[in-house]
This record gives sequence, structure tokens and C-alpha cells, in this order.
Amino acid sequence: MSDSNTTRFTNPSTFILLGIPGLEVAHVWISIPFCTMYVIAILGNFTILFIVKREPSLHVPMYYFLCMLAITDLVLSTSTVPKMLSIFWFNSRDIDFRACLTQMYFLRCSSVMESGIFVAMAVDRYVAICHPLRHFTTMTNRVVFKIGLAMVLRGAMLVLPYPFLTRRWPYCRINIIPHTYCEHMAVVKLACTDTRISSYYGLFVAFFVPGLDVFFIVVSYILILRAIFRLPTKDARLKTFGTCVSHLCAILTFYIPVIFSSLTYRFGHNVALWFHVVIANVYLLVPPMLNPIIYGIRTKQIWKWLLQLVTHKGT
Repeated sequence: MSDSNTTRFTNPSTFILLGIPGLEVAHVWISIPFCTMYVIAILGNFTILFIVKREPSLHVPMYYFLCMLAITDLVLSTSTVPKMLSIFWFNSRDIDFRACLTQMYFLRCSSVMESGIFVAMAVDRYVAICHPLRHFTTMTNRVVFKIGLAMVLRGAMLVLPYPFLTRRWPYCRINIIPHTYCEHMAVVKLACTDTRISSYYGLFVAFFVPGLDVFFIVVSYILILRAIFRLPTKDARLKTFGTCVSHLCAILTFYIPVIFSSLTYRFGHNVALWFHVVIANVYLLVPPMLNPIIYGIRTKQIWKWLLQLVTHKGT
């Protein structure tokens, strides 16, 4: 027995993004802080890239990884925020099926890449603090390039099944996504077939991959703290630990929203849908906005360049 609401078809031409369900009347007001955070993220990350390129003293592994982080943050936010703002401002809710898959891929790929970059930065801090005499011979430009390439390939390969499986499913005629972007699990729920493989794989990527990265980061910092506590003076310990503060703050701003968003989406069945969507968007906006600020505050060379830029514009 057929029903017009459940008739299957292989590839819908478009999906409809609702934005933030239940808060449609407040979309314009919500767009103000979201747009502000996005502009800060764009300006901040491009500033980091510009300063690191122009300042020779920053041509070291730590800041090469910071540039990778800045590029990843730009992709992470730009893959979703422009479409989100078009929903808020112009009620442009339609998104092409292929564009939806592309958005899903780059969103998840950049997220996995960013998690891997934090592991690489932790390893760099470990080598710099625990084996300082071998730091520049170990973390050469060639090694940094290989690590960066490995993070890109890891993200690209791990996320590739997302759009591949999503494209092959038959979909019901209901093509409405209650979200501001093509979130993987929200699209999975629209399929008229058994999606357990995709759901299990999504859980694997969402929890096991970041969990493994966090494990390596924790191990690195246990070794780093052990080396710091062996230093002879308090000033030396504080100065050495100070080189890790920016990285630790960036890790917290990335993983806390990721974990909270994943847990609320997977297990918070009694939580309002609008809250899920808002938290998911905070995860996309807050880390890209805060990372340049965190590293800018903690890096004297970046402060110097910023003051020079402001002074030059003022004159």
C-alpha cells in the first residue's frame, strides 16, 4: 500500500533547512551574534596566516601547525555559516542535494583534521620540552609537512563514507532537515532504508576518533608535566608551562563543545530541538573565533605585528 508521504526516490533534488526550529521569529536577532563571531573568526585566522608568513621568527613547527589550524577553522566555519545566515536573513532554506553532501563532507572532514592537528601540536610541545636539544632536528619542515599531510588524508578518508553512503540511500518525500546545515544524523533520519551501518560508523567517527586523539594528548601532557616538575626552579617551571597554555586553552574550546554537542544530540532525547541546533552552531563558531584570540594574546610577535598594523593604519 503506497502513500504519497512515504514514496521512495533515490536522489532528492533539494533539502529544506529549517534553521533553528521553534525560534524562527528570532532568526534575525540570532544572526547578529552568529555573524559577529564569524567575522571575528575570518579576520582573526587570516591575520594569523598573514603574520606567520611575514614574521621569520614564527617559522617554527608550532606556528606552522597554528597555520594549519587557522586554515581548518576557516573551512569549518565557512562551510556552514554563509548558508546559515542566508536562512536567517533571506529565508533561503533550499539546498541542493549535492551541495548538502559537499557541506556535510567538508564540515566533518575539517572537524577530524582539527582534532588531529591538536594531537600534532601536543607532540610538538612534548618534543620541545622533553627533548629540547633534538626539537629542531626532529620537527623539521619535512616532518611537519608529512604530519600535516597525514592529518589531511586521515580526515579525508575517515569522512569519505559519509557522503558515499548518503548518496546511495533511497529517501522519503519528506526532505525537511530541522537544522541550519546538513548535519549527518539529521540527513540519516530522512532515509527510507536501514541506516544502522551509517549510524554506527557515525558514532565511531564522532566518539572513537576524538577519544583516541584526546588519549594521545593526555599522554603527551603527562610526560610534559613530569618533565616540567623536574626543572630546578619555580620560575623555570612556570615559564616552560606557559608555552603550553595557548594549546591547552585551544583544546578546551574545541573539545568541550564537540563532546557536549555529540552527547546532547545522541542521548538528549528530552532536550528541546532548538537547543541541539544552537549548541551545534556554537561548536562551529566558538573555536574558530577564539583560537586566533588565544594565540594572539599569548604570542609577543603576533602582538607586535598587530600593533604595527594598527599604528600604520592610524598614520
